[in-house]
Amino acid sequence: WIFSAPDCGDGALTLICFSLQVLSGCAVIVRGQPRGGPPPERQINLSNIRAGALARRAIQGQPDTKDTPDEPWAFQAREFLRKKVIGKEVCFTVENKTPQGREYGIVFLGKDTSGENIAESLVAEGLATVRREGIRGNNPDQVRLCDLEDQAKAAKKGQWSEGGGSHTIRDLKYTIENPRNFVDSLHQKPVNAIIEHVRDGSMLRALLLPDYYLVTVMLSGIKCPTFKREADGSETPEPFAAEAKFFTESRLLQRDVQIILESCPNQIILGTILHPNGNITELLLKEGFARCVDWSMAVYTQGAEKLRAAERSAKERKVRIWKDYVAPTANLDQKDRQFVAKVMQVVNADAIVVKLNSGEHKTIHLSSIRPPRLEGENKDKDKRFRPLYDIPYMFEAREFLRKKLIGKKVNVTVDYIRAATSAMETGGVPAFPERTCATVTIGGINIAEALVSKGLATVIRYRQDDDQRSSHYDELLAAEARAIKNGKGLHSKKEVPIHRVADISGETQKAKQFLPFLQRAGRSEAVVEYVFSGSRLKLYMPKETCLITFLLAGIECPRGSRNMPGGMQVAEPYSEEATIFTKELVLQREVEVEVESMDKAGNFIGWLHIESVNLSVALVENALSKVHFTAERSSYYKTLLSAEETARQRKEKLWANYEEKPKEEVAQFTEEKERVAKYRAVYVTEITDGLHFYAQDVETGTKLESLMESMRGEIAAQPPVEGSFAPRRGDFCIAKFADGEWYRARVEKVESPAKVHVFYIDYGNREILSSTRLAALPPAFSTRTLPPQATEYTFAFIQVPQDEDARADAVDSVVRDIQNKQCLLNMEYSGAVCPHVTLQFADSKDDVGLGLVKEGLVMVDVRKEKHLHKMVTEYLNGQESAKSARLNIWRYGDFRDDDADEFGYRR
Repeated sequence: WIFSAPDCGDGALTLICFSLQVLSGCAVIVRGQPRGGPPPERQINLSNIRAGALARRAIQGQPDTKDTPDEPWAFQAREFLRKKVIGKEVCFTVENKTPQGREYGIVFLGKDTSGENIAESLVAEGLATVRREGIRGNNPDQVRLCDLEDQAKAAKKGQWSEGGGSHTIRDLKYTIENPRNFVDSLHQKPVNAIIEHVRDGSMLRALLLPDYYLVTVMLSGIKCPTFKREADGSETPEPFAAEAKFFTESRLLQRDVQIILESCPNQIILGTILHPNGNITELLLKEGFARCVDWSMAVYTQGAEKLRAAERSAKERKVRIWKDYVAPTANLDQKDRQFVAKVMQVVNADAIVVKLNSGEHKTIHLSSIRPPRLEGENKDKDKRFRPLYDIPYMFEAREFLRKKLIGKKVNVTVDYIRAATSAMETGGVPAFPERTCATVTIGGINIAEALVSKGLATVIRYRQDDDQRSSHYDELLAAEARAIKNGKGLHSKKEVPIHRVADISGETQKAKQFLPFLQRAGRSEAVVEYVFSGSRLKLYMPKETCLITFLLAGIECPRGSRNMPGGMQVAEPYSEEATIFTKELVLQREVEVEVESMDKAGNFIGWLHIESVNLSVALVENALSKVHFTAERSSYYKTLLSAEETARQRKEKLWANYEEKPKEEVAQFTEEKERVAKYRAVYVTEITDGLHFYAQDVETGTKLESLMESMRGEIAAQPPVEGSFAPRRGDFCIAKFADGEWYRARVEKVESPAKVHVFYIDYGNREILSSTRLAALPPAFSTRTLPPQATEYTFAFIQVPQDEDARADAVDSVVRDIQNKQCLLNMEYSGAVCPHVTLQFADSKDDVGLGLVKEGLVMVDVRKEKHLHKMVTEYLNGQESAKSARLNIWRYGDFRDDDADEFGYRR
């Protein structure tokens, strides 16, 4: 596809060049090697022969002219010559030049006159006749032509044969009434064709085979610079138009190709031309001869992303039409173009606030999409306009983003920076600040594309030369087309959803009526819509469809600055830090609230929980609030005091200058109590190597079974997207166990995406999994719905051997006797890690721990409490029995009196 021949020169007798086009069986156009642009062309008519004339259409505007058909064997002669010389290196000699400038000569294949004489080949095949009127007997070349013609006649070749040699070539534009039906009938399958004419780089005329239809095809997805026709009939080329045309001509003109006819909008046939050496559409883009066009990109069957990539390559190299191109993000550092950040807030249906690794908060707008909006002036003048609830599908769009993104880490790729606009520039419309527009992905999912595919946003249409758009613009257009076809969201013909949300913030009378209901409800679900300060929030109650102002109970949080009648109130120390802390922990998260009371202004007061965290306790624990005396009446009082004491010890923030007062020693008197034997049924699910065990209460077993059945049904209906969950230490999630089922779990450690340590909260076992086998825990099955069912216990009155083999024997015995079995459990006393209990077999009521002592598998842990004396005595008697029988660890006698390390025991 690259020229290598020298330039044509008028002064030489024999010239070497390339054949560009065959006009007929006896006329060709040749062209030399390009240097700095398309080279000059020359038409060479073959001397002494004549081939049939090809068909011609009547000239528009000249009524005297008529359509003329192909002469017999004219097309076959043209085809013979085309296949011989197109794209081949030829040389020719000019024998005669008429006053009108027509040149007659001999054309040879190859670099010199020793090659095949084209005229002789045509005559020998019976595809041309010899002009005998100008023949001179002393010219051997002319005599040879006559001999070849006589031989063709004798052999009845070509036009000398008895059969006809005519072909009917039809122009699709004039012969088929509906071109769209013709294009659809081909079903986008490749059709063999010959390129007959190149109008410009992206507009061609092709002859479809084998039906001989002439069709004008515009290349799908691109547009090259064109030749503008002036009023006087002349043409003015746009920059690089001639070069683009030459690029296409030199590769495709009169070549055998395949064409995929892809669409026919407004009688314009769009298609893609396939050649063994490549796809001309992509090559034009890559070499900077064309630009992508959105309106025809959607029908391009070879993949729109290939065209975008080719155009991007040309832009980066600044070739041809892109020589002055400046990328939208050219002024940004690489770290500012692409980064990972945590989503803190969904501002609108097309904007989010993220927290960078540096701690900075940044607003990101989703590229090339427009959120739902009201058409026309439909705002109700009698009430406050609330876009989130009053604009159709705005709430659904915000909720989709909130549930998908809040608190999650996302990948951000900046596409462009939209410059700030002033009110003057926008014709009085309120000004917009500078906006960073980006493609945001999570788990490989483009959030903007997901939003558009659900009909919760629309795609912005741009001018063709506007490069400030999403790097995945074609996927957005395709997603919107799917949403329109399926009638999703904004494109639905159903009635739009209406959200009647009552705002009772500051409405004292409404709040009074609502207070008893919230108090009786206990814990209520809510979404934090806004954070005014560390302890003052606005909540949306989904079940009650109302907005309330909520104040945290039990704490005294630093106040921020605010306008007062006497002037601006100065912010108290650490008020800003408390606000940021609350925002990062609960803003736009799903929480639970317990309402206790309300103040005079109609604000509700109570406790707010997120996951297993009490926000009041968290603020106190982080030295951003102090415990208020009103907390004394609360069940959380002791927890708050403990958190405050911990914060005081650290001497941070509010307690930075705290001086601890000396405590008076007070004699502690503890009253001995009687041992209480209150056994309850449990199901042992897991036993650890340290002889701790996990058990479920039998009473709540049906609740767990019901929850697991519902959860697995929901997962089966809506399977989680693999890799969409980014595990963090402490997160609750669902994990796929070895049996292929999903269970509730908690992340304990993240070594890498392939090694995540999880703890199954309902069964007590642990496992190391890949993050692809983890997913977010559906809110309906969280620990708020049903607390973790596996509780850790250890045996009371027992001391586990230090020797690994002895300990393993004890564990094996316990596993054999009680794992996955129902037992009876009684709390005996608390421990540093977990409660110490006694366990009985459900049928025989025998004490499991006492049995281990009697078998000599463990030692007795002597307790001094008076109310436990009877139990300890029974255990000690069992130990003496095992020692006397020299069972297991006592087989060498009482090793505790021996200091030798080799026994492996320590007292």
